[in-house]
Amino acid sequence: MGKRDHEVAGGTVSLRGGSHLRPSPSHLAPYKRAQLPAPSPTSVLATSVAMEVVSSSHSCLAFNRTPSSAWRFPGNGLGPGHAKLTRPRSAILCVRSGTASNPADSGKVHASHGFYVSDVDAALQGIPKKVGEIEKMIIPSLPEGPESSLISTGFWEWKPKLSVYYEKSGIDNSKAPSVLFLPGFGVGTFHFEKQLKDLGRDYKVWTMDFLGQGMSLPCEDPAPKSTSGELDEDTYWGFGQELQPWAEELVYSIDLWRDQVQHFIEEVIGEPVYIVGNSLGGFVSLYLAASCPHLVKGVTLLNATPFWGFLPNPATSPRLSKIFPWAGTFPLPSFVRKLTETVWQKISDPRSIQGILKQVYADHSTNVDMVFSRIIETTQHPAAAASFASIMCAPKGQISFEEALSRCQRQGIPISLMYGREDPWVRPIWGIKVKQQVPESPYYEISPAGHCPHDEVPEVINYLLRGWLKNVESEGSVGVPFLEEPRYAENGVSRELEFVRGGSKKSVHVRLFGSKISLWSQLRSLLKSNTWVISR
Repeated sequence: MGKRDHEVAGGTVSLRGGSHLRPSPSHLAPYKRAQLPAPSPTSVLATSVAMEVVSSSHSCLAFNRTPSSAWRFPGNGLGPGHAKLTRPRSAILCVRSGTASNPADSGKVHASHGFYVSDVDAALQGIPKKVGEIEKMIIPSLPEGPESSLISTGFWEWKPKLSVYYEKSGIDNSKAPSVLFLPGFGVGTFHFEKQLKDLGRDYKVWTMDFLGQGMSLPCEDPAPKSTSGELDEDTYWGFGQELQPWAEELVYSIDLWRDQVQHFIEEVIGEPVYIVGNSLGGFVSLYLAASCPHLVKGVTLLNATPFWGFLPNPATSPRLSKIFPWAGTFPLPSFVRKLTETVWQKISDPRSIQGILKQVYADHSTNVDMVFSRIIETTQHPAAAASFASIMCAPKGQISFEEALSRCQRQGIPISLMYGREDPWVRPIWGIKVKQQVPESPYYEISPAGHCPHDEVPEVINYLLRGWLKNVESEGSVGVPFLEEPRYAENGVSRELEFVRGGSKKSVHVRLFGSKISLWSQLRSLLKSNTWVISR
C-alpha cells in the first residue's frame, strides 16, 4: 500500500493499513547502540525484579469499600432497586459490515470483517447458549486486510525538544466518540494496533507514547558530556553534567504524563474522550480523570498498576522531599549513572526482554514478535537509559490511585474494569479491590490472559469495550455485556467467549463480578493466581 504524508499538529503523518510503516522524523538520526558485555545468567531474573519494583509493589495500598451507587441499566440510570433490565430479543441478527441486517436475510450471512466461522455461528454471534453450566457466546474475530481501519501516525510538539508520537484511526467517524488508549511502561502505541484496526471502524481511536518511552524520547541530549555537537555513538545521552536549558525541569513522572495527556486531548483531539489504560496507562487514565473530569467521559482499566513512584512529591510533601534533592531530574548523579549502566545492560538485553514477555503473556501461542522488535528498537535509542533512570527515581503523584478512584466516583465518571486473571504482577486480588471500592462498575476477569489482555485476547477486550461504550453513550438504554438478568448485577455471571483466530477456534473464560463479592471469592482468586505463578 502506498504511503501519503500530511502535516498534522507540527509533525508528519503517514497512513498505513496492514503494513507497519512508521514515520522517520529527522530528529531520530541514525545511531548505533553502545557495545555491551554479554549478559549474565541472571539477566532475566534482574529484569523481572526491576519490573516487579515498578508494577507489583502494591502491598502498601489499603482500599476501603464505599457504598454502591448504581449500575447503568436500561432506563434513567436508576439504582438496582429501581432498574428495569430488558432481555435481548430472540431474533437472530445477521452481520453485514459490522451492522445488523433484517432477520429476513438470515440466509445471507456476510462475514466481511474477517469472521471465519460457519453461517450458523455467524448468525448466532452475541447470542448466549449453555455449555454445561456456563453459557457460551460467539464473538467477532479481528478484521483483516482491507476491512481493517487505516492507521495514521504523527508527531505533536508539546514542548521545545519534546515531541509526542501518536497514532489514530477512524478519522472519518466524525459523529462517533473518541477513545484514547494509554500504554503500559516499556511499550507504546504499537501495543494497541489491534484496537486501532478494529475499533477504528466504529470510533475515533487514538493512542500515544508517553514522554521518555517508545518514540517520544527526546530529540537531543538533555545533559551532554560536551558541547562539541558531535554524537558519541558509544555513550548514552543524559549522562553528562552540562544541563540543557530545555531540560531544566524535565522529570519523567506520572505528573508529567498526566499533563501530557491533558494537553494532547485539548490541543490535538479537541473533545472529551473515553480513556482506556493498561498497567501504567491505567494509573495515568484514572489520575487524569480525577484531575480533569471535564475531559473524560469514562475510564476503562486494563490490569492497571495501583502504585507508581517511591519518593515524596515536592508539591504535597515539600519538607520531606528536601531529603531527596535529586528525584529524577537531569543531570543524573554519578552514583545513579553507574547503577543505571549496570542495570540497563541486563534489562535491555534481548534475552531478558524475551523472558519478560513470556512471563506476562499467559498464552504462549500469542505472536509477540512485533512487540519484541519494537521494544528492542526503543532500547537502542541513546536517550533510553537515562530516561529509564529518571522514571525509576521520579516522585510519586500528587494523589494516590485510591484517591483518584474516589474522586472519579464522586464526580460520576463511569468506570469499567477488564483484568487478565493470570497476571503475575497485578494479581486478580487488585482488580477485586478496585471493584470493592467502586461496586457499581462492571469488572470482567478474563482467563487465560496475563498483564496485557488487549494484546493477548483483543477479540474479547474489543467486544467488551464496544458493549460498555454503547451502554454509557446510550445512558443505560443499551445493557452492559452479560447483564441480561437483574440478579447478575449482585451475584455476577460467567461466560465462555468463542472466536476464530488464524483459522482455528479459541475459547476464553470471562467472569463478570457482581456487586456482592464474598471473602471466599477473594481468597480463591488470590490462591489461584499464586498457584499459577508458582507453576510457571
